[in-house]
Amino acid sequence: MTTQPGSAGTRSPGPRPLGPTDVKRLNRSWRQRAQARVGLLLDSVSQPFNVGSIIRTAAAFGVDRIWLCGDTAPPEHPQALKTALGTGRLVTFEREPGAGPAAAAAASSGLTVIAIELARGAVPLHEAPLEGDVCLALGHEDRGCSAALLAAADVIAYIPQLGRVGSLNVAAAAAIALAETRRREWQRQPEDDSPICGAEGARRRLD
Repeated sequence: MTTQPGSAGTRSPGPRPLGPTDVKRLNRSWRQRAQARVGLLLDSVSQPFNVGSIIRTAAAFGVDRIWLCGDTAPPEHPQALKTALGTGRLVTFEREPGAGPAAAAAASSGLTVIAIELARGAVPLHEAPLEGDVCLALGHEDRGCSAALLAAADVIAYIPQLGRVGSLNVAAAAAIALAETRRREWQRQPEDDSPICGAEGARRRLD
């Protein structure tokens, strides 16, 4: 039987995008569950728009420090600023002369350095030791991570792919690696504590 608008049988509104207040509340819930420190190391990421995109993603996943080395474009470059959309203010930057010193600086901060690269001996990202405090290191758009970075990294991990392309854009790789790192942390926490978008009734509808 069909129902007319306003009748007792009218269905409640379906899913809809969250408003700004609900988004802030949801993000705050996930932020409270993120205890591990996560850093980034950019080794000669030369394109400013890639640097800006990585900065924006880093801010979204709670990265508090980014080490820059080699020919990495400066965060203050106009194209980097455009793609970062002002999120650079949420991240601390450190410039090092090379990948070795940058990795050493991250390690001295208590972070395990994990290079993201298709390299011999690398483990799949979903099997990498992402638990705890980590620094994800990414390299040049074409050449990838330098030999110095691979030698300095504690672990080398790669992102499994099914397509016919040889590699991912570095900003996309950074986003995947950051999401997996936080997912691994959140996965170890009780499922009942997982925030659900919108009102509390959303969880009851899923039960």
